[in-house]
Amino acid sequence: MERAEFWVSLTAGGIAGVCVDLILFPLDTIKTRLQSPQGFKKAGGFRGIYAGVPSAAVGSFPNAAAFFVTYEYVKCLLRTASPPYLSPVTHMAAASFGEVVACLIRVPSEVVKQRAQVSPSSSTFQVLSNTLYQEGIQGLYRGYKSTVLREIPFSLVQFPLWESLKDHWSWKQGHVVDSWQSATCGAFAGGFAAAVTTPLDVAKTRIMLAKAGSSNASGNVLSALHSVWRSQGLPGLFAGVVPRMTAISLGGFIFLGTYDKTRSLLL
Repeated sequence: MERAEFWVSLTAGGIAGVCVDLILFPLDTIKTRLQSPQGFKKAGGFRGIYAGVPSAAVGSFPNAAAFFVTYEYVKCLLRTASPPYLSPVTHMAAASFGEVVACLIRVPSEVVKQRAQVSPSSSTFQVLSNTLYQEGIQGLYRGYKSTVLREIPFSLVQFPLWESLKDHWSWKQGHVVDSWQSATCGAFAGGFAAAVTTPLDVAKTRIMLAKAGSSNASGNVLSALHSVWRSQGLPGLFAGVVPRMTAISLGGFIFLGTYDKTRSLLL
């Protein structure tokens, strides 16, 4: 990857991340409260739906920038060393590496954001201070493994589907897709990936919100899934699936469309 392309990917990814996180923040809050072990109403209901937004605002740009820089770099490396028919595997591998790197930034931001979302009476700074005081730095990385285990399957579905939909649409119309067409492909790919990975998102939320010392605080995804299944069954595993699908479909449209549009303007 050339230096100019590196900076373009970093800038385009960061702008796309900020846009989607701030626009869709209320839907994310509702989804988190639906998945909260204390229940939607006790977690705040529809009150203070922008609780935790400073954490999202601070983490959005570097998180998305890190993902797309890694994604484009790995994709560029693998594309030169693999035949065209392996392109879906290339996109899967690039997206997986991108998620592992991005989660180093995303998880602390997500921990603070989700805890603020279910405690609307506490400020983001109070939540951050309490987490550091009670659990130290490792408290900010509570749920790192569960987030990676959620994001990698999500990306394994979303990015190859997004890339293949764009390629098919480009082939059908005889030229490369426009930004709005890329965004439409992103919306479909994101919504589908969101639906099938919702149980992993529920497990991640329970782990991040668990009290220190509880069984879920250990970060065991299978244990968290089993606990939800035992207490709430299938509806519990798919809690928040509608706002999650809605948010990520809209997010895919905004995120991937903004990314492609910004890249086309900067390159």
